Amino acid sequence: MSNLFVEKYRPKKFSDVKGQDNIVKRVESFVKDENMPHMLFAGPPGTGKTTLSLIIAYELFGEGWRKNFLELNASDTRGIEVIRGAVKDFARTRAIGNVPFKIIYLDEADALTKEAQQALRRTMENFTKTCRFIISCNFSSKIIEPIQSRCAVFRFKPIKEEYVAEILKEIAKKENIRLYDDAIKAIIGISDGDCRRAENILQSCSSVSKEISEEVVYEIVSEAKPKEIKDVLNTAVKGDFLSARDKLLDVMLKHGLSGLETIKQIQKEIWGLNIDEEKKIFLVDKCGEIEFRMVEGSDEFIQMECLLASFCKK
Repeated sequence: MSNLFVEKYRPKKFSDVKGQDNIVKRVESFVKDENMPHMLFAGPPGTGKTTLSLIIAYELFGEGWRKNFLELNASDTRGIEVIRGAVKDFARTRAIGNVPFKIIYLDEADALTKEAQQALRRTMENFTKTCRFIISCNFSSKIIEPIQSRCAVFRFKPIKEEYVAEILKEIAKKENIRLYDDAIKAIIGISDGDCRRAENILQSCSSVSKEISEEVVYEIVSEAKPKEIKDVLNTAVKGDFLSARDKLLDVMLKHGLSGLETIKQIQKEIWGLNIDEEKKIFLVDKCGEIEFRMVEGSDEFIQMECLLASFCKK
């Protein structure tokens, strides 16, 4: 068995999947009838899209599911050749066993070129009798309309905090890890509804210590504690620009943060500041502008100073 927590504790049955109850219910009824449409799974990473696809394959085909299931990561193979080649070849042959169709799972399909998506649409039309597609993406808007209209669309939500906490506690118990409440809270805050990321953080921390506290978590993930960022922002809001700049530089160097990572953390903390709503909206807008400048290649430290200056303005 894999030593990766993500694989080791991946749900094996529909009843094990947490946080996507409505989707699981509908998909389970398709599997019971042994008749399912093409499906489009859209949603953020780490919310159970791949896991649910694997469960569908196992429930339909049993132990021999690998012969009837083709998994492709579209971000590795973005072009039209893979759709005309591997996908078409697999789709045109009959399924082994009693189920009348095979399944092709296309992960990260929003990375496919428009031409490849057009070719995929034709393949979906031509081989409906022998093959069903499960298309997974982060942004359904990047999938062309003709494909969307041929699929039952399922929108996955970020996993709720209580479910992530439940999963972390379960894994910690099985792995004999002592997981403190403040550590669970920190992992949930950092992972932001991404269960895969939460499990990976837990595994990284457990390789350092079998007793995991908030300190260990922030040390491993190289993120600043929310209160450190808040302290910087409160200093800036009071108008003390030089102290705020020194504190921010300290935090960034201590945790090895890039400008983009820091901006994301700052944006989260703005809403908790003791300032009026209009100023909060202005500052969030400013974060977006500064982030765009950084992505375009501006000097990170100059841009961070520029952002802090906005906090200092009355």
